[in-house]
Amino acid sequence: MFNDAPQSPNAGDQTFSPPADSILRRKDFLLGTATASYQIEGAIHEDGRLASIWDTFSAIPGKVLNGDTGEVACDHYHLWEADVDLLAGLNVDGYRLSIAWPRVMDEKGQPNRKGIDFYKNLLDRLRAKGMKTFVTLYHWDLPQYLEDRGGWLNRDTAFRFAEYADLMSRELAGKVDAWMTLNEPWCSAYLGYANGHHAPGLTNIRYATQAMHHLLLGHGLAVPILRKNDPASQVGIVANVGRGTADSDSPADQRAAYLFELQHNNWILDPLLKKQIPKELFELWPGAEPLVLEGDLDIIGAPLDFLGINYYFRTNVKSDGAHGFVEAPPEGVERTQMGWEVYPQGLQDLLIGFHKTYPNLPPIYITENGMASDDEVIDGEVVDNQRLSFLNRHLAALDAAAKAGVDIRGYFIWSLMDNFEWAFGYERRFGIVHVDYQTQKRTLKRSAQLIAQFLADRNKQS
Repeated sequence: MFNDAPQSPNAGDQTFSPPADSILRRKDFLLGTATASYQIEGAIHEDGRLASIWDTFSAIPGKVLNGDTGEVACDHYHLWEADVDLLAGLNVDGYRLSIAWPRVMDEKGQPNRKGIDFYKNLLDRLRAKGMKTFVTLYHWDLPQYLEDRGGWLNRDTAFRFAEYADLMSRELAGKVDAWMTLNEPWCSAYLGYANGHHAPGLTNIRYATQAMHHLLLGHGLAVPILRKNDPASQVGIVANVGRGTADSDSPADQRAAYLFELQHNNWILDPLLKKQIPKELFELWPGAEPLVLEGDLDIIGAPLDFLGINYYFRTNVKSDGAHGFVEAPPEGVERTQMGWEVYPQGLQDLLIGFHKTYPNLPPIYITENGMASDDEVIDGEVVDNQRLSFLNRHLAALDAAAKAGVDIRGYFIWSLMDNFEWAFGYERRFGIVHVDYQTQKRTLKRSAQLIAQFLADRNKQS
């Protein structure tokens, strides 16, 4: 679909060698990789796992490219021991994973021991290999029985999430270095409820704002539970953020860029860090105000130990001639297999902007950053030079933000391995490890090899 998009040339050699003064050279800076349960585990019918909204959604014809589903994915549920060994061979400091809510509880809220034991064994092996464990409770795979009761449109789902957080933090206490309540609530709310591109596939902006409020309420309810049950771990949340820009300096176009960032960033960060929902959001979406009960925003604004930031690209916009914005994609820019523009400056701009906007901004982990490319194994190798260039430039942007005063503690590459890329199925490859989905063979791409070598050298020097 995007074969004609300009890209960095894959010819020539790329390296992974941050400058001597880079934050990456510090031993206390965490460099890791990340995955998510539905994207890699497979085994959707095994050991008591219940159906999730993504099982339902991906089974609907036309919802996912090529009719792909997560039924097998990377078969990580069966191959997890080898995958942990593979991770250890990369010399990474940490690993971010998510728990499949439908795998660990039944409809009555009772624990599913086989599902819980899977994560206990996985976490124990990761820690035995010396890796820090970052665990996301909700990476979009809501149990279908909760969706049948209204999903995130139902306020009760926030309380069911808190019960799930309670169970998992009691069961896994002492095995998790950092808990993340939600992954990318913007995607869950907007893509799931406003434009229908993600599960559950609804298309009403009023639904999206209400779903967002209940997602954040669930987060806020879970925070004190996680702290009580697992006091040695850190507690945070993961937000995907977007840089909005405009080509012209006209007030209307600059306002459009501001509104883009308002709905993409402030919609989530203001409730978390200011205990308020930005009123200007409803100039963009008139009549879409959610029902907020007294005390909700105090619950949502519970202090965080860290904030996870996912960043991939910018969105260039212009005024729609009324009170909103429309996209105005630039021509002749480098893009990834997803069609996303490669724009490292956006990461730097956003981090510095958040640092100025939120005096209480907690320490930052970049919990996802990476790119998809059409990688192939040729003579046993996968040469992914565009990815190496992408990572080098984004890490340079991260380093610049750190030097400007932003407290950044770590960076997770998305993703450890090629996997189920939601509505795009298996066509788009984000991994630093190639997966042959027919044989489940893993092949380290050049990026993975060079990152492993960098970390081995860094660890020797410390």
